[in-house]
Amino acid sequence: MKSIREIYKIGKGPSSSHTMGPERAAKLFLKEQPEADRFEAVLYGSLSKTGKGHGTDRVLHETFAPLPVEVIFSEETPENVSHPNTMDLKAFRGNDLLGEIRVQSVGGGDIRIEGRPEDVREEVYPENSFAEVQEFCRYRGLDLAEYVDLTEGKEIREYLRAVWAQMKKTVEEGLQAEGLLPGPLKVERKAKILYDFRPEHDHPQVNECRLISAYAFATSEQNADCGTIVTAPTCGASGVVPAVFLYVQQNRGVSDEQIISGLEVAGLIGNLIKNNASISGAECGCQAEVGSACAMAAAGLDCIYGLSISQIQYAAEIALEHHLGLTCDPILGLVQVPCIERNAVAAMRAMNACNLSYFLSETQRISLDMAIRTMYETGTSMNRRFLETSEGGLAKMYDRQRK
Repeated sequence: MKSIREIYKIGKGPSSSHTMGPERAAKLFLKEQPEADRFEAVLYGSLSKTGKGHGTDRVLHETFAPLPVEVIFSEETPENVSHPNTMDLKAFRGNDLLGEIRVQSVGGGDIRIEGRPEDVREEVYPENSFAEVQEFCRYRGLDLAEYVDLTEGKEIREYLRAVWAQMKKTVEEGLQAEGLLPGPLKVERKAKILYDFRPEHDHPQVNECRLISAYAFATSEQNADCGTIVTAPTCGASGVVPAVFLYVQQNRGVSDEQIISGLEVAGLIGNLIKNNASISGAECGCQAEVGSACAMAAAGLDCIYGLSISQIQYAAEIALEHHLGLTCDPILGLVQVPCIERNAVAAMRAMNACNLSYFLSETQRISLDMAIRTMYETGTSMNRRFLETSEGGLAKMYDRQRK
């Protein structure tokens, strides 16, 4: 597995697959084709069906500027296209084709270019399953955060300090913002409303739900407004981890160093899911995005609270298992409905998974590795209408209602 830096990327929303990945591919292709005077981008699958709502065309125009780029939303996908987030980039000088590449945007801002080595970035982790990680830690007498430190080097903690600083900044900016999010849905920002709301009966559980939800909304709304966020593991699921971690820091006396350790463990869980299944909504549905984020947050919480490796595994498994089958059906292709609320719900579910793991870890029957494999099998068996195409589920129902 690669570094957990690949799980936590600081960048602009609203979609790691639909904006960050295509932007990265366009920058690379632009550098490779210095003689070109114009470009063409042909989008297939989910990139074509929800690209306008996600801002794919916008980010391509911005990246290739001042050179022109024609963005084509293809209604047909060639048989040899193997990933739902695929695009062809072509470079021209006049009418002459100088070169072309086929790019897969595989989630979390990562890309694969067909016909080239998959990734030149170094493999950092020799272990490829939680069972292997747990056995190594048992043999060496390490906890999971120490395992990440040993494998990545101590400099990973410095990187995660920058990640944590940006997560907190994003929440702060989101709590201050008001008004409508961009796009035809006219969705009102709700983070500040939640944060400022004072219930008639000031109950601790009510306030916990209100604040965690406000933090999740704040990040998700910033993402929907093309603000700067941290993928965790994607843009669309970026609100879960910071919401939970910020709440426990503010209300449980948790230090930044404990948070960094929590981010290490959360990143490790995200890495395992990405390596053995998928974090792409277009490939496996929202179970791969928000489900993965919930598992990351639950595992990180267990680490922050000093729970055992077995309890951490159980928390992540509970969180992922109870997102199995979750579809990705963004209305009008925007990362707004149901995406924003879904981050808040998953953040609360992470808290519940953490609590259950404390009480019941000795009763576990389903391993995290099994849940990860099941999630991938579920996602690849799912009807394509529910995999970030906006052709089924809530997106289709909303479209019918408008008509």
